[in-house]
Amino acid sequence: MDLSASINRRIGRAMADYAMLADGDRVLVATSGGVDSLFTACLLAFWRKKAPIDYELINVHIDLGYKEGASDAVRRECNRLGLALRVEKSLFGPEALAAEGGKNVCFHCGRMRRNRLFSLARDLDCNKIAFGHHKDDLIETFFLNLLHSGNLSTMLPKQSLFSGRLHLIRPLAYLDKEEIIAAAKANDIRPVKDPCPHADDSRRATVRELIGEIGKLAPGSRRSIFAAMANPRLEYLL
Repeated sequence: MDLSASINRRIGRAMADYAMLADGDRVLVATSGGVDSLFTACLLAFWRKKAPIDYELINVHIDLGYKEGASDAVRRECNRLGLALRVEKSLFGPEALAAEGGKNVCFHCGRMRRNRLFSLARDLDCNKIAFGHHKDDLIETFFLNLLHSGNLSTMLPKQSLFSGRLHLIRPLAYLDKEEIIAAAKANDIRPVKDPCPHADDSRRATVRELIGEIGKLAPGSRRSIFAAMANPRLEYLL
């Protein structure tokens, strides 16, 4: 895998800062087929070859049931990249569309998908789940929680669940989306189109546009927002 020195360094720093991997880990890699998840799967397989520790990887794709054959395209791409893939069929997409008369589709779908990943991690004896979330995702989540949930929080690069029996890790936490797209292209990683009908019509997509507009008005604001999430002045909050 061909990675620039800057990307390699920041991935390594994120892994070290949050002690993401350890000898003997069994890691379930959430592989949606998007560029972020495929890049993460390839990255962890690449690092496994050179790391001084040994860990196992199980790439899992949850077919949400939106489109017949969608998971076949993800499997073909993984096979082309030399990655084994386990596909779990579900009807989470249609079930989410039917819930609350079609309201909060992303919330319901996301919750069911996460719960299935947690149960699979338990059944497969995995102590970690790796996600392809990156710096932009963390910033967007911060704004989503600020605007819609009334709290100051975001996704963590490493998060402990179930009294420490399971950890969520995000090796791309220090990378921008644009960098991942460019690195994936350089390594001939070809993302599979998301079949979800709400992929471009969600609260997250709206927040992404808002952050883009803020960036136009205040160049460099993304960098400052990301730094601010690690630098709270609690004494100046209500």
